[in-house]
Amino acid sequence: MTEVDGGPTAAEMELGKVLSALADPLRRKVVRELIAEPDGTDRSCVSFGLPVTKATRTHHFRVLREAGLINHVDRGNSRTAALRRADIEHRFPGLLAIIAAEPQAPPPTG
Repeated sequence: MTEVDGGPTAAEMELGKVLSALADPLRRKVVRELIAEPDGTDRSCVSFGLPVTKATRTHHFRVLREAGLINHVDRGNSRTAALRRADIEHRFPGLLAIIAAEPQAPPPTG
């Protein structure tokens, strides 16, 4: 059995919380990758390859969920994330297109 935890309803989504969640480049990366997937795709949280600890990764996904950008789907011993595409487009038309069009930052050189 799966349990979906999607955070606020579309009507309850607040622009400030959404923009705050998207201010972090790693969280934008997650959203951008989900935008590129077919609608309804859910991915394990580790599949995004974020270069952070498990606790920090959990924090990033909690912020995205609490802002209303993703649903968490619990599948027993694993958790996946799915973009709330329709809710986001309904509440903030064009936002996903802006995120998708953002140029990728070049990898750091050293």
